[in-house]
Amino acid sequence: MRKYFGTDGIRGTANGSTMTVEIALKLGRAVATYFKRSRRPKILVGKDTRLSGYMLEAALIAGITSTGADVILLGPIPTPGIAFLTTSMRADAGIVLSASHNSFEDNGLKVFGDDGFKLPDRVELEIEALMEADPAGLIVTNEAIGRAKRVEDATGRYVTHLKTMLAAKYDLTGLRIVVDCANGAAYKAAPMLFSELGAEVIPIAISPNGENINFNCGALHPERAAKMVLKTNAHLGVCLDGDADRLILIDEKGQVIDGDAVLLMCAFELQDRGRLHHNTVVSTVMSNMGLERALKKRGIRLERTQVGDRYVVKRMRYRNYNFGGEQSGHLVFLDNGTTGDGLGAAIEVLNLMLSSKKPLSELGHMMKRFPQILLNRKVVSKPPLDTLATVQLAMRNVRNSLGEDGRVVVRYSGTEKKVRVMVEGLDQELIRKSADEIMDAFGVDVGFTD
Repeated sequence: MRKYFGTDGIRGTANGSTMTVEIALKLGRAVATYFKRSRRPKILVGKDTRLSGYMLEAALIAGITSTGADVILLGPIPTPGIAFLTTSMRADAGIVLSASHNSFEDNGLKVFGDDGFKLPDRVELEIEALMEADPAGLIVTNEAIGRAKRVEDATGRYVTHLKTMLAAKYDLTGLRIVVDCANGAAYKAAPMLFSELGAEVIPIAISPNGENINFNCGALHPERAAKMVLKTNAHLGVCLDGDADRLILIDEKGQVIDGDAVLLMCAFELQDRGRLHHNTVVSTVMSNMGLERALKKRGIRLERTQVGDRYVVKRMRYRNYNFGGEQSGHLVFLDNGTTGDGLGAAIEVLNLMLSSKKPLSELGHMMKRFPQILLNRKVVSKPPLDTLATVQLAMRNVRNSLGEDGRVVVRYSGTEKKVRVMVEGLDQELIRKSADEIMDAFGVDVGFTD
């Protein structure tokens, strides 16, 4: 069991119990120590637009430089941009200050290795041990203390990389694109990318003030972008979250297209070009059964993992698959990147639109979606699910009632103090009732706080 790291780095309320300057200081010191080679380590640090980013960034710098490692500050930049630059700049590691889709009160710390991939559990455990170690054995003095400098063109480097993903025979001239940047890390990169490729860009949520990241905008709230698509007769809308590692699309009719739909359309395209490794797509237990059945009709297998794009990527690397993602909008094209990339996925969809000459409304609605209910409740505690007899009984009863045409997924959030219940099936009324029954079964044992 890890003390600090969850499913996607360390995350919590800024200046709360798990996300403090002390934790950032310890992490910076531990990461720099772990990745110390024979030469002086170089650690990249980037962030999103949260108010607490200034405070935590300073603590990270102090921790890293105290060990004799150097820091390269990238400023606000999408998480996948930091992963890319970690490899392209030959850094020893990259650290992201972001709580992704959470509201501004939260912040987080994600770490990429020198290969641009998120760290495996084993390495996170070793870093946690270094965080708990006596700092006297890790720090240096005098001229050995590290230095920090800022790279001013980090966003431009990342955008240049993304532009190479659009097929050379295409540009976006004639396309009108609404881009919702969630007042987050992509507020500069996203409009720059699409405009430099020739599109007419209608940007929204590009005025971060430290407190409005993800607030009624972006991938979690695509309604505003959908209205703008209809108002401006745009060809599509691109909705990103706070750190731009996930993508939700809007078609020209104002309809929302989630990660499952993008997985399906891109899987078909990769298969048609003979580029879908082992005819397999990797997703999580949250992906809709409709995706699984639509893929099966084309002879494509869906492998499921636990929730979290890092686990999707882990399975892909272990079995040499090259495409996967999550219903929430994390899309991973391992031929082009090492982690979920909202902008990179948008470019892949544009490649498909241009090659097929089909509107997004036709490409994005190729599967029969099973009704799905997802309930979330804040909890006081998170005891192991297999110790909750009442919950286990409720889950068994629901599974028996749904049969082969339904699924139940019950889990705790890895980044928040919440329990999540997902029930999927053919009967909307039955799955709603079933989800409520399972959630109610939690009440006595975990204590709801909302």
